[in-house]
Amino acid sequence: MSVRNLTPAEVQTALDSGDIHLIDVRETYEYERVRVAGSVNQPLSTFHPADLPQDGKEIIFMCAGGVRSLRAIEAAQAFGIAVDAHLAPGINGWIAEGLPVEA
Repeated sequence: MSVRNLTPAEVQTALDSGDIHLIDVRETYEYERVRVAGSVNQPLSTFHPADLPQDGKEIIFMCAGGVRSLRAIEAAQAFGIAVDAHLAPGINGWIAEGLPVEA
């Protein structure tokens, strides 16, 4: 499995450029408590790669700490979708960097 571990700063830059879809695979109750603006919730428990946007923008996964996002990458790659990037430290790392969140 090919994986790129992105930092919060790298993901923020990509979000600001409008060139990515940030897919948060945490459960809905986690997403509703705190989330990155511009992210879309697709919980891993009900995740299917066919539901990912297919508009040419890069897909970057995120979760709480980087484990579930790796599982989502693995599932997408097994399905034949070229996704290899995730927010390695998850939203916990995002918050630790002092980057903005919504609640």
